[in-house]
Amino acid sequence: MKARTVDRLATAFFWLGAGVILLLLIALVGYLLFKGGRWLNWAFITRPPENLKAGGGVGPQLFNSFYLLFLSMIFTIPLGVGAGIYLAEYAGRGDVNPTLALPQSKGATNFLLGALNLSIETLASLPSIVVGLFGLLVFVVSTGWGYSLMAGALALTVLNLPVMVRISLEALHTVPRDLKEASLALGASRWETIWKVVLPAAFPGLVTGGIITAGRVFGEAAALLYTAGMSSPVLDFTDWNPLHPNSPLNPLRPAATLAVHIWKINSEGLIPDVRRVADGSAALLIIVVLVFNLLARWLGYVLYRRMTAS
Repeated sequence: MKARTVDRLATAFFWLGAGVILLLLIALVGYLLFKGGRWLNWAFITRPPENLKAGGGVGPQLFNSFYLLFLSMIFTIPLGVGAGIYLAEYAGRGDVNPTLALPQSKGATNFLLGALNLSIETLASLPSIVVGLFGLLVFVVSTGWGYSLMAGALALTVLNLPVMVRISLEALHTVPRDLKEASLALGASRWETIWKVVLPAAFPGLVTGGIITAGRVFGEAAALLYTAGMSSPVLDFTDWNPLHPNSPLNPLRPAATLAVHIWKINSEGLIPDVRRVADGSAALLIIVVLVFNLLARWLGYVLYRRMTAS
């Protein structure tokens, strides 16, 4: 077979793979929006759910999803970026410490690097249901918090850390080595180089990766069934004291997210309009996830243009 024919066949195969993925996404999003988009209105988005009668909404569940996202990213971003900085700037960078000018223990460094990589790969391969059971034993039972937003946020942190570490590592690797060497040549320490040169240069990639990681929180349900719970107390949105049990800002209250609510309403819902609520919740969830992904691409593009002047 001629090389030109092989090239055309390979190109057609690649285009076919991309087209199938695009068609699957369009079919999935189109079906969900067709089934549930007609039920989306301001009342449905803001009203609390009903247990027995029709007409309920998903207001508390939507708020819980955003609040859980905020709590989870408080832990995920610093830990993930910190681990990425270690892997990119410290691990495997030679046998001489530039600050002390003394030989490092190469064996200890390699052992720590291997253990860290093994931990990241293991966490990345864990099913979310296993992370949920771990969160139930550690964050719910052992701490005495019970089902709570904080337990769910910590469980999601365990789930999202490998993704954030890999994204941070890739973003830091895109920074040209010449920038680091120029900073060190001007007398800056390694930490000053990382803080004032490397992180600003990698910031667009870090922001994009952080938003993509945050988008995963909205679709997670299995890990939250055993940690955040499947119900929410009656919330008083005029009470912003995080120590009050009915305050929406209380991190130690149980909280069903939008994804958990979809699962619950489909499996054990008793309301007469269960199909309306389930379809509308699914459409709202897919819209939120799409907005997050589009926001990531737009924000990354804007930051890249401003920081590179291109």
